[in-house]
Parts: sequence; C-alpha cells; structure tokens
Amino acid sequence: MLIDGHPANRVAATDRGLQYGDGLFETAAVVDGRPTLWERHLQRLAEGCRRLNIPPPDTHRLTRESETLSAPLERGVLKVIVTRGSGGRGYRPPEAVRPTRMVSAHPYPEYSSVWWRNGVAVRVCRTRLGDQPSLAGVKHLNRLEQVLARSEWTDPEIAEGLMLSQNGTVVEGTVSNLFIVKEGRLSTPALERAGVAGIMRAQVMELAQEQGLAVDTRDIPLEAVFRADGAFLTNAVVGIWPIRLLRDRELPASACVRRLQTLLAERGLVPLPAGAS
Repeated sequence: MLIDGHPANRVAATDRGLQYGDGLFETAAVVDGRPTLWERHLQRLAEGCRRLNIPPPDTHRLTRESETLSAPLERGVLKVIVTRGSGGRGYRPPEAVRPTRMVSAHPYPEYSSVWWRNGVAVRVCRTRLGDQPSLAGVKHLNRLEQVLARSEWTDPEIAEGLMLSQNGTVVEGTVSNLFIVKEGRLSTPALERAGVAGIMRAQVMELAQEQGLAVDTRDIPLEAVFRADGAFLTNAVVGIWPIRLLRDRELPASACVRRLQTLLAERGLVPLPAGAS
C-alpha cells in the first residue's frame, strides 16, 4: 500500500476519512498488470472531488502509483482512496486542505465461474437507501447503508442483494448496478436521488448502444425485475453477472447478456473467473 506515495499502512487518527467518511474511493479490476477502464475511474474520481470540494490528486502521479502496484498482478483489484486529509474536531472542513491519497493492490477474489456463466442468486435487502441528491452518483466513503444491507445474509450461495429506495423502486445492489432486459431494450435505474454511478454501468451502456441495443435510465419498480426478459448486475471487478434467481423466482436467461459478457472479455476489460470460458 502507498499512502501519499510512500509505503505505509497507517493514517493519522485525525484524518477526516476516518473521522467522518469525508472522502472518495475507486475500485478497479487489474488485467495483465494494468488497471482496466482507468480513464473512466480518473474521471469519476475528479467529478467526486469537485462535488465534495476536495482538491483532486495529481493524475499523472496517481496513475504511476497505480500502475506500479498493479504491474505484478495478472488478475487483481486496485483500490484508490482520497480523503480530505486531517482536520480538527467538528464537521467544518479546514480552510487549508491537504488530501490523503491511498493506493493498494489486492488478489482477485475467486468468484465462482458458475456465477459468471449461469447467473447468480440475489435477495432483496430490508435496508433501504436514503434520498440525497447532493451525493447521488458519487462513490463516497459513507457506506453504512451498504454495510447494514450486506450484513443481512451469510448464505454463500447468495451473491448479491438489491437495495430499494424509500419509495420502493430498485436503485442498485450492495456493490453493483442493475440492468433489466425487456423486449430487446435495456433499462437501468436512474440515480438522481441515490446510488453510485458505476464505471461498468457506463461501459455496458456504451457497449449496448454500440451493438444496436436501446438503453434507458428510469425508476424501476421491483415487480418490473420479476417481469423482465432477463436481468443482470454490473461492477468494475466482476463485469456482468446474470441474475438467475431473485428471492425464490427464476429469471429467464437473455442472449444479449451473454453477448455483452463476451465483448467485455474479448476487450480485456474484466478478469474472467478461473474456469470460465
């Protein structure tokens, strides 16, 4: 791990990322020693810094550090954290901000290849997401809603949980974005009030349009997922997981989901799990 460019594994107890979750993070897949979709991650990080009024890290320095840590990994995960840095007691940000920059590399999680190939079982979480347009789309460090949601199950056969808004529409998974397929059209939840604007979500929307598939963003009631011709989850580490089972209801497989998975794999944008083909 590098902290502000130096090998270390500790930050000051006064760091506002620790004190208040005052910061942002990015999680990128590593394929053949390089973080994938890196420019998209940099753009989202810069936009998050702008939204939170945190001075962004130097792009060239962050890229060098990320490439250095990723280089030994054939498959892996790179994590970048940027906080507002240290400050005194109280919520008011310090006038002179010196952000903290953390970069770490990790082995790729050994998810089952069956999940990639045949789909995953998904539950619906009791914990709901609060509406906060000021933070919607931003990958900030305040993840207690997701922590509570993920603590709701221990069954290793359940890969993910869907999180609903306060009015009952689906927003996202605990670590993923949702797409549904209906009559050859893709839809993904709108994120104006809550949720994270995922890097893979944006990439899949672009790939779908490239393949002539219509894509829209809208509020999606939970019942619409059950009625869909197919559904899948996306994030930057796993790429695409088709949803095979939601609660106790089987969802149909969609040919367009496999096509999108194949494109991601062929372009080296996500590591394939061991045994996948």
